[in-house]
Amino acid sequence: MTPHVLLVRLAAPLQSWGVASRFAHRDSHVRPTKSAVVGLVAAALGRDRTDPVDDLAALVFGVRADHPGTPVRDYHTVGSGRYPLRPRDVITDHRRAAAVATSLAAADGPSFGHHEPAGWYGAPKKITADPVSGTLVSAELSRSAMVTERWYLSDAAFVVGLEHPDRAFLDALAHALEHPKQLLWLGRKSCPPSGTLAAEILPGTIATAFTGKLLLPGPDGPDTSGRRPWAWIQAAPGTRGASPVNDQPVSFDPARRAHARRWETRTRITIAPTATGWDIIP
Repeated sequence: MTPHVLLVRLAAPLQSWGVASRFAHRDSHVRPTKSAVVGLVAAALGRDRTDPVDDLAALVFGVRADHPGTPVRDYHTVGSGRYPLRPRDVITDHRRAAAVATSLAAADGPSFGHHEPAGWYGAPKKITADPVSGTLVSAELSRSAMVTERWYLSDAAFVVGLEHPDRAFLDALAHALEHPKQLLWLGRKSCPPSGTLAAEILPGTIATAFTGKLLLPGPDGPDTSGRRPWAWIQAAPGTRGASPVNDQPVSFDPARRAHARRWETRTRITIAPTATGWDIIP
């Protein structure tokens, strides 16, 4: 069967495509990953994380970096500062009650909402069940802040190609992306996509689709610079010049999340003189 390619526009003020993110340090890849895009499509279809994604993982994946964007570092401190004592803090946590019993007894006038125990950190952190009462309480009583950093791509725009021999299957994916059953975001919940996602479905391979489509408009309008953007296109194992990438989704189930290895080539794309433009909402 003749392959077809669904082109997907991924553009927003901020994007973040984590590869090895942890709470204290959340990185971003320089481009969308196949795992992230498959997860995006699965969410649009309304699938649960425990549902299989074998049909989506079978899509051949490619991404063209029309506007790579600028890396942005967002510096965070979490859990610093002092907070006023509330009645529930004393009632639900016997440790707090013991810590402030003396000062509360000596206080003149109303104390709740105004009294700050010396050296006490009042916001919840490391929540756990109290062994005495069973109530959920903070397991850490210090006021030390947790320092985190999060990386984003600012003003980036990518074209993703999803290749499959079944045109009807790609039609269903395009419809889902424009009528999603779940909220969509570009790598992180703070990064919703802007404008239209699903573009058109073209016959041929991802390479021919990328060549036959003009660059996405940038912040200043259509790009007529003649640039040759980079593209990463999935390839068969053993393809000359291909590199391994460990982002082939196997399962998104939180209890058994797994990815496998796939292969891709990195190449410059020369836009054809006959390339067509974009008839979508920017």
